[in-house]
Amino acid sequence: MLGTMIVTMTLLLVLAVPVAVAIGLAGVVGTLGFSNLPLIVIPQQAFVALDKFPLAAIPFFILAGNIMAAGGISSRLVDFVDSLLRGVRGGLPISCVLVCMIFAAVSGSSVATTYAIGAILIPAMVRQGYPVGFAAALQASSAELGVLIPPSIPMILYGVSAATPVGDLFVAGLGPGLLVAAALALYVWVWCRLSGHSAADAPAAKPIGRTARRALLALAMPVIILGGIYGGVFTPTEASVVAVFYALAVSMGIYRELTFGGLLVVLKRSTLASAIIMFIISMAGLFSFLLTRAGVPAMIGDWIIATFTDGVTFLLAVNVFLFLIGMFVETSASIVVLAPILAPVAVRFGIDPVHFGMVMIMNLALGMITPPFGVNLFAACAVAEISLERMLPYLLPLVATVLACLALVTYLPDISLFLVGLLGGR
Repeated sequence: MLGTMIVTMTLLLVLAVPVAVAIGLAGVVGTLGFSNLPLIVIPQQAFVALDKFPLAAIPFFILAGNIMAAGGISSRLVDFVDSLLRGVRGGLPISCVLVCMIFAAVSGSSVATTYAIGAILIPAMVRQGYPVGFAAALQASSAELGVLIPPSIPMILYGVSAATPVGDLFVAGLGPGLLVAAALALYVWVWCRLSGHSAADAPAAKPIGRTARRALLALAMPVIILGGIYGGVFTPTEASVVAVFYALAVSMGIYRELTFGGLLVVLKRSTLASAIIMFIISMAGLFSFLLTRAGVPAMIGDWIIATFTDGVTFLLAVNVFLFLIGMFVETSASIVVLAPILAPVAVRFGIDPVHFGMVMIMNLALGMITPPFGVNLFAACAVAEISLERMLPYLLPLVATVLACLALVTYLPDISLFLVGLLGGR
């Protein structure tokens, strides 16, 4: 039965069937393989997978991110960071990294970050003489911070799937997210020095004071959202609703760049994006239920315990496995299916589940910027209007930079857990 499910899903993915449909049809095949399971299990388990309160945060964070992009918040962030770094070698591409980090602190989505920030900064970098392939590759890689910097949709999914507090995951994500942002910024600075680019980036078009005043409300948004979560004022799910109302108030009431017509477009786009993710979660929930009923998690756990002697080798093997999975399978589906299997095994090796969550999310986030199915790559290609081949020479060093950060996060758990212990008393 298990082999049939995997073969079915693989064949459908090869035929370019959407991920959610491929997983769902494999789940139907698996259900038929159990002679004692009625077909009513299919809709039942699909509903059970969605019947979790923390998942309500996903559509709201998606909506908040789209409102930010359409309402002038993202453009003001770009102007402010750009004015700070103009005159610095590589200032414009470094601002891409930093703006993505700030934008990610509310949107929670790397694809939304790619479209919202890339539409502004990719053309700006090209105008300043940077290769378009470099600009697109950097934007795709920087947008990966959308799943590392809290709040993060994959963190919510991992927390629900592995029964780990979402609030702890949000706190833990700050260390890895800042590490990756710093590493990417350092790489850009070194690359610009070695390649001779941006020796004379144009001076700031607008004074820093003016851009700071214009961006004040935009900069306050992540402070309010994250401060409210970490201060215990509201839960991550409640924070997602606060983010939507704050973004609406600023975009429509203060900046007045988002009209009611534009809001309808934003709502439609957000609804479609949310529906896709929720459909994936529901179908992956059915798939995961069938795997559990077949005893697969227990078998895999026993095999891993028997094969790997300590946490070091286990984490190395998991990194390789998840990196390869992330290249071919969508991040949300991977987390929902694999987290319930791998997290308990990690605990048996003495690995903190919050730390393991960071390792898992970073690995699968890498899949967003690695061929053949990296969604960030396709989004950046669409914004830059170039082929994937033109990005690859510039992309590989960026992937290597993130891999180096992953190695540090994997074997230095304090990068993830220091703030959790400081704020949560762990």
